[in-house]
Amino acid sequence: MNALPIVLFWTLALWAMASRPHIALYLFFATMPFGACAAIPTNITGGLTLVAMPIMALILIGKAFLTRGGPAAFLTLALRPDRLFCLFAFWIVASLTTLFMPRLFMGDILVVPVRGILSTPSPLQPTTQNLSQWVYMTISVFAVFAMTRLLQSPAMRQHALQAICLGAAVLVLTGIVDFASQYVPIGPFLAPFRTASYALATDVEVLGSKRVVGLMPEASAFGNYCLGFLCALHFYRRAIIDHKLRDCLCPVLLLLLILLCWQSKSSATYIGLAMFFGMAGFEWLLRANMEQSSTALFKRGLLGELSLLVIVLVTITLALLFRPGLLDPILAMIDRMVLQKTSSLSYEERGMWRSIALSSLFASNGIGIGLGSTRSSSSIIAVLSASGILGATLFYAFAAQSFFRSPRYKTLESQIILSAFRYSYVPMIVVSLMIADANFEPLTGFGFAITAALHITLSRRPQTVLWSGKPQLPVSSEGNTAAPREFHPFRKTLSQDSPR
Repeated sequence: MNALPIVLFWTLALWAMASRPHIALYLFFATMPFGACAAIPTNITGGLTLVAMPIMALILIGKAFLTRGGPAAFLTLALRPDRLFCLFAFWIVASLTTLFMPRLFMGDILVVPVRGILSTPSPLQPTTQNLSQWVYMTISVFAVFAMTRLLQSPAMRQHALQAICLGAAVLVLTGIVDFASQYVPIGPFLAPFRTASYALATDVEVLGSKRVVGLMPEASAFGNYCLGFLCALHFYRRAIIDHKLRDCLCPVLLLLLILLCWQSKSSATYIGLAMFFGMAGFEWLLRANMEQSSTALFKRGLLGELSLLVIVLVTITLALLFRPGLLDPILAMIDRMVLQKTSSLSYEERGMWRSIALSSLFASNGIGIGLGSTRSSSSIIAVLSASGILGATLFYAFAAQSFFRSPRYKTLESQIILSAFRYSYVPMIVVSLMIADANFEPLTGFGFAITAALHITLSRRPQTVLWSGKPQLPVSSEGNTAAPREFHPFRKTLSQDSPR
């Protein structure tokens, strides 16, 4: 029974290898929710868990660079400061610290090991976690390179946005199945998808109800993925050309993702959810106050979104009139998971991890002690302790560069996507400060890649994009329309749109 998911995955992997790159892109997003399923039996890898998504990322990397002109394209991306140089330099620094520092400082610095006893510091030792975390970081970095090259094509950008919808749908399905497992005896059917060698917290209850984990190792990881897909879908969806997908499926997925964020019962996810609503409201106000005629697409859906909000508020108000205690369970959950979090053992333990990880930075004179050397439960502290001050400076310089990138051609599509990355990145940054490690999330990597792709796209002129079946001419920064040229995401693009 445990072999069935592995056989299914490798069948899909072979299909991706033999097909065009967009198939690997769809499967890359679709395999994200399977974070507890080992794609290779752990008894073969010596206890190291390799899940499906990084393997799909490797296939995607091969599709992008194991082609004619691929190595030259990689070097161009890596060595030009306006492209991915800062990310590549960060990877070099992190690789060097991971290779040498655990051995150089062995026994001299106290850390909380990634595997083993998590409540007591122990002397630094080189472990297999250094290798595994470096492998995951390497795949994440080069996946950004691969998507940057592939997403320079408008057709591939549409495939990527549709792939996000597919990944969100798979995540929602796994969450619903896991939620139903507390009422229906389907545990044996989920067991083959939970074969990772690390600890799995799949049956934890809070206030008498199960924390939904989907097919991830724990509820906080599942909630983080739900939040990531929620932010991506909400802000990127206006760039999707397929109006049925954009206007019919996306709203349903958004609602289900919000419910699953709540059912994950993760304090970090709750805070991220509040940040998402804040950014969505701020973005709505900015869209409502746009006056330029060229931004009509940004204003689409404003009335419907406002109407939905009013309906929800009126419904809640009427319900409270008849049942004043209706919100008591919700308020009790917020009080338990957020307001009382500072008094919990988990909060104290994570605080100890951060303190030990930060002290290792100073003990190493700012050099860092390598990836996978210590737990941190905070992305910025993890990056600092792993790659030192130099590595952290390079990484966050690249993140800032991505945040403030401008498109090479100011089409409606490019403006929507760059704006979407900025709004969707903020909630993920806030959550990463509380629960993440040094490796950035795949959806964050996608944002890095698509903003870089729009900044360096090789198209000689902006593309005409179809929304709702009607061609619209992209508007340049001077307000002039580009020469018309029809584009459809499922039609073969001209050679000048292909990465080279």
